[in-house]
Amino acid sequence: MPEPRAKLSAGTLLYRFLAGTVEVLLVHPAGNYNRRAPWGIPKGAPDPDEVLEETARRETLEETGLHVAGPLVDLGHVDYTRSKKRVHAFAAPAPEGALPRCASWEVDKAEFIEITRARRIIHPDQAALLDRLQRHLAPELGEVQPEKTTA
Repeated sequence: MPEPRAKLSAGTLLYRFLAGTVEVLLVHPAGNYNRRAPWGIPKGAPDPDEVLEETARRETLEETGLHVAGPLVDLGHVDYTRSKKRVHAFAAPAPEGALPRCASWEVDKAEFIEITRARRIIHPDQAALLDRLQRHLAPELGEVQPEKTTA
């Protein structure tokens, strides 16, 4: 049986292509105590008996005002090293003409950020999700997929 997790959440890593680069949608947690906190994907805890994919869609809508339609690509999960939180992530192209907004008191910023910059500001434990997204998008970008080095 897997190690019990203190907390479980699910969210989406929405992406779009702009001028030959990849941008991802990240949110920043609200509150004065979070002013130096890292950014992250829109995510939250599942409701009882809610499928994680539905949690990801609901939380993205609640936090950014964006409705995620269509299929999602499962990016797996990451475990936070300090809090034991497990975050399941799903990738999808951003809706056409998407204009994210802070739709919840939980976030004070919701922006598309170029992936290289995103890597510098995202929660360190979520950075692996950006790697997985880039591997997923490599064929679309005409890039050679790097060999997997982790199990």
